[in-house]
Amino acid sequence: MENDGIMCLKKLFHTSIVVLLFLQCFNPSLSSGFYNVSVEFRAISHRVVTRCIESEREALLAFKQGLVDDYDLLSSWGREEHKQDCCQWLGVHCSNRTNHVTQLHLGWSYLDQAYALQQKGRPQYIYYYLQGKMMSPKLIKLKHLKYLDLSQINFNGSQVPDFIGSLSNLRHLDLSYASFGGRIPTQIGNLTHLQYLNLNANNFANVENLNSWLPHLSALTYLYLSRSNLSNVPDWLEIVNKLPKLTNLSLSYCSLPSPLIHSSTLFNINSSKSLAHVDLSENQLPFSSSSSIFVWLSKYNVSLVHLDLSENQIEGGIPQSFSGLCNLQELYLSNNILSGQLSWLVQILMSACPDQNSLETLALTNTYLSGSIPNLTNFSSLKYLDLYANQLSGTIPESIGHMSRLESIYLGMNALDGVVSESHFSNLSRLRDLDMSYTSLSLNFSSNWIPPFQLYSIFLSSCMVGPHFPKWLQNQKSYKDLDISNASISDILPSWFWSPLSHQDPGSIFINLSNNRIRGTIPNSRFEFSSSSFSQVNLSWNRLESPVPSFLSTATYLDLSNNKLSGLISFMCPKTSNKVSRLAFLDLSSNNLYEQLPNCWTRFENLAFLDLSDNALYGKIPTTMGSLPSIKTLKLNNNGFVGELPSSLNNLTRLGVFDVGENNLSGLIPEWLGVGLPNLAILILRSNHFYGSIPLQLCNMRDIQILDFSMNNISGNIPKCVNNWTNLALKGSPSLTIWNTYNSSIGQLSYFEEASFIWKGMMSKYESTLGLVKCIHLSSNRLTGEIPKEIIDLVGLVSLNLSRNNLTGQITPMIGKLESLESLDLSRNHIYGGIPTSLFQIYGLGYLDLSNNNLSGKIPIGTQLQTYDSYAFVGNPLLCGIPLQQLCSPEETSPEEQPMFGDQVEENDGLITTGFYLSLALGFVVGFWGVCGSLIFIRSWRYTYYKFLNYVYDWLYVRVTLIRQQRTVDG
Repeated sequence: MENDGIMCLKKLFHTSIVVLLFLQCFNPSLSSGFYNVSVEFRAISHRVVTRCIESEREALLAFKQGLVDDYDLLSSWGREEHKQDCCQWLGVHCSNRTNHVTQLHLGWSYLDQAYALQQKGRPQYIYYYLQGKMMSPKLIKLKHLKYLDLSQINFNGSQVPDFIGSLSNLRHLDLSYASFGGRIPTQIGNLTHLQYLNLNANNFANVENLNSWLPHLSALTYLYLSRSNLSNVPDWLEIVNKLPKLTNLSLSYCSLPSPLIHSSTLFNINSSKSLAHVDLSENQLPFSSSSSIFVWLSKYNVSLVHLDLSENQIEGGIPQSFSGLCNLQELYLSNNILSGQLSWLVQILMSACPDQNSLETLALTNTYLSGSIPNLTNFSSLKYLDLYANQLSGTIPESIGHMSRLESIYLGMNALDGVVSESHFSNLSRLRDLDMSYTSLSLNFSSNWIPPFQLYSIFLSSCMVGPHFPKWLQNQKSYKDLDISNASISDILPSWFWSPLSHQDPGSIFINLSNNRIRGTIPNSRFEFSSSSFSQVNLSWNRLESPVPSFLSTATYLDLSNNKLSGLISFMCPKTSNKVSRLAFLDLSSNNLYEQLPNCWTRFENLAFLDLSDNALYGKIPTTMGSLPSIKTLKLNNNGFVGELPSSLNNLTRLGVFDVGENNLSGLIPEWLGVGLPNLAILILRSNHFYGSIPLQLCNMRDIQILDFSMNNISGNIPKCVNNWTNLALKGSPSLTIWNTYNSSIGQLSYFEEASFIWKGMMSKYESTLGLVKCIHLSSNRLTGEIPKEIIDLVGLVSLNLSRNNLTGQITPMIGKLESLESLDLSRNHIYGGIPTSLFQIYGLGYLDLSNNNLSGKIPIGTQLQTYDSYAFVGNPLLCGIPLQQLCSPEETSPEEQPMFGDQVEENDGLITTGFYLSLALGFVVGFWGVCGSLIFIRSWRYTYYKFLNYVYDWLYVRVTLIRQQRTVDG
């Protein structure tokens, strides 16, 4: 029976061959199918799969060798028997007819899907899946390749290879975000069949050769060159205008220069007639309503549907030619200086197209538009209306409620006022995004109002939403973003508040109820924030009470500061689960936490920011706080912690801000602060009971910017190695603020640092200008010895406070090198000697206190030192001069002690001053040249002068002779 079956199969096979040969006579294209059938039949009989072309398989493997595949996504590529069919490899597509490789998909989006499947629902954001060491030239063996996507493969600045121009069948080429550098090869111009070209966001150093290759791509319909530097390509518009089939153009972030082109060239017969999408945003292009760009755009009045000119320098509004763009669907003009009335712009858009049924998006953020919001119902297709951050005033017209297709409304940051009622939303069933924040609008809805929409985002910050908590929110089951901060709500947080969130799909959530007067407890919930998205909750500056519920630890960002919360056990150490918390930011400062800090910190391995300051926490700092590998900011100040700093904190190698001031901590200052924490920029141990000397290891803190050890029991000398603090040795700061970022597996956390310390005798908090503050505060300790001369190398110091110690020696004469000083306090020490005259150089010194020392001599005059109150110098019995009432005797000041200025009189020389000698010399010079110069250079004066001298001589001679004769006669 088996033999009969085999014979039947053979007869069937031979019959099929005869039939196929017969059909081939009438349709030769079937030969390839016959080839495939025969090959597949032989493959089955021999148990071997050999579908793809051998040379192309080798070319792909050579290409793989030039890549670094850290995530093993190309594991299906290989030479093993079960991997020989390259048409089955990830990202490779072959023709079903010829088996040639026609498509190669290795772009980020394609690989991201593959990685998500590989991780089985546990994805994390990865910027680069593949790294490119080199691109193998064997790739040109893929002669039938039509589609090539290598986007977001990191080629580390290497140049796009010239052989890319040999892939002559390419229709689609995507090299975006691939970190290519160098120049764009002119060989790309050989790809005459290319329809899609995306070179966005690379690091090309030279694209000035644009004219040598781009006009040759006559089949091109999509061109994306965003984030390429085209500042040296003044003819970019003329070049683009030579592409006859272009429909989509993106040149955003290209530093485009203003095009210098004649209007007749813009209407070249070979240019495209069907340009539909144009993106020239983020170029800071300076052009007016009559510029060539507007002239160029006006010829696409039929085809243009998408236009983005945002982030440029359009001044004086848009030209009348815009009225002819009757098919325009999306118009983006944000961040320009349109100015004028909004109604005027609307009139231009509707003048030639009164119905304007096509416009769906109108984005006018920050365009300096003024006036009231006009009736927009003629834009019957409008879905997206963005008027955010303008100068609009008046009320919102109720007619907006009749624009039934509206999905997004952004009216925030305007001077709008009046009442918003239910009629404003009567027909907006499709509304998804609503922003009326930072206006003076008042929301007046009935308590039983059920909105006709389900919102995704709700931004009502600073509107009058209260005093009651908005009950209509209970009906909203889809929102991801809710901001009703500073909304005058004085009510209890309702028990249903977290319930709507449980109905949502996993995703990022933003909740902000801060700066209200919300009271009551935070209701516990079984709801958990998504583990794969960034979730932010801000309930700060309210009156919430009771323990912190455990479910909030599943958020990413949590700010509960300035409330009346108490109890951390259930939040930090939940009984039901001990899994790793996703919290990256936690602020519980200024609450009523009166307890020992739980020792459950090992589960907070993602925590980058922790602020527990201004509470009543007591006991020792838990050792498990050393198990926070991601922590960058740790604030435990103004509590009741006791004992020593646990040595486990040495593991916090990323720590940049460490504040444990105002506690009852004791012990030696740990040496590991300067060894194990290399990134410390702010270190505050103020107002504790630390003793012993300052460890020399602290001189390793090269990034230190604020060092505050004041009000402790520290003794010994100030280390001479302070000049190793290189950050303090640099003048100024690159930014006003200190901006911290932390990249987690689900997104990036960013926040501003802030710090409090004594400034000019007062406790002050700094955030917006913290980057400028560079200070050393060691006051109120038991330090001895001299102020090290090396401190003058810290020329970036803004504040130096060494007061209330036992320091001796003299103030270094070179202290004037600290030209950035604004505050200097050396009071209540044992410093002796005179006040150095180099203090003249510190012109910005606004606060000075040298009181209660042993300083002597005269206070230097002729500078701003006399503008300080006398309290800055009191308590120095041997010090004299203004502003003290004790005057100096002449012998108390020697010339060596003070510099001499032209207007400064030496009191011990009476009338003989420097001015006297200068006047004497000047008089001699003037007198000498006034007489002798005139006689030398003016001949008539010289003759007259000599004649006068002869006359005088003769007169004197006669008078003398007569006198002699008279004496002779008398004698």
